[in-house]
Amino acid sequence: MKHQMSGFELAGDSFRLGYRFQRYWDVSMASAFFCGELGAGLFIVAMVYDSIPGLVLGLLVAGVGKSLFHLTHMGVPGKSWRAILRPDRSWVSRGLIAIVVFCAAGILHTINVMMGRVFPYGTILPVIAAASGLVVMLYQGFAMADSPAIALWNTAMMPFAGLLYALTSGLVLTLVLHSPRMSPEAAGRLTELALIAIVGVLIMLLSVMHAAFRGSPGSRLSAKLLTQSRYAAWFYGVTIGVGVVVPLVALWLGNGSLLAGMIAAGGVLAGFYSFRVLVFKAGVYEPILPLKIA
Repeated sequence: MKHQMSGFELAGDSFRLGYRFQRYWDVSMASAFFCGELGAGLFIVAMVYDSIPGLVLGLLVAGVGKSLFHLTHMGVPGKSWRAILRPDRSWVSRGLIAIVVFCAAGILHTINVMMGRVFPYGTILPVIAAASGLVVMLYQGFAMADSPAIALWNTAMMPFAGLLYALTSGLVLTLVLHSPRMSPEAAGRLTELALIAIVGVLIMLLSVMHAAFRGSPGSRLSAKLLTQSRYAAWFYGVTIGVGVVVPLVALWLGNGSLLAGMIAAGGVLAGFYSFRVLVFKAGVYEPILPLKIA
């Protein structure tokens, strides 16, 4: 069935000419992306501050949460290990290798910190964990950007978005988990970093929309879906309102209180998750023949 929406046509499942949504990557994959980036970002920030709760929670979110949602997406989970065999051709393979290395090095580093750093080669563990965690935060964006058929994703902003959201989430969660053990000066610096990162998220969102509106017809359609029609309420209300404005106000006016940190962390996570879901929901394939978008 073909739909007419604000000057553009969605062909749905018909054989007519028009724009079709991608539906292979949906909520389960958005959840897996979210868990991988969130866990790696939290672990890396917690590693800087020696926050054991942050280290443990980051590993659980990335190692367990990401794996669980990937398995729910796969049609044949028993064959999922084969994805690791093509690192020269696929960002998915590189990412799977990175998550395995990240979890292994991260677990050993966390045990070492909990035991008072007794491992003889303990200094190399955080380096390996941080490097593999960086790949985990980036590779999903690179996998999306490698898709020329879905113009909204086909931009260098996708890996940057994952990295920025991951580190922002890590900062606000570490502020909640570890600030009671920090000096007021250190907590203040962490709050300032979180504020800067949230402003960076807003700039990133505006940049993605700016590029989409000036891109191909498919990318302009996705931008219209996010800002003017089907998903506008979620994008403005959750991704920007709850995910950016609320955390900024809470941290700015909260004077470093735990409640302000919790509100900011909840807002950032809600905005991050909504962004991950919406960029999948609004992704449309470019039509075989060009169509004009008003």
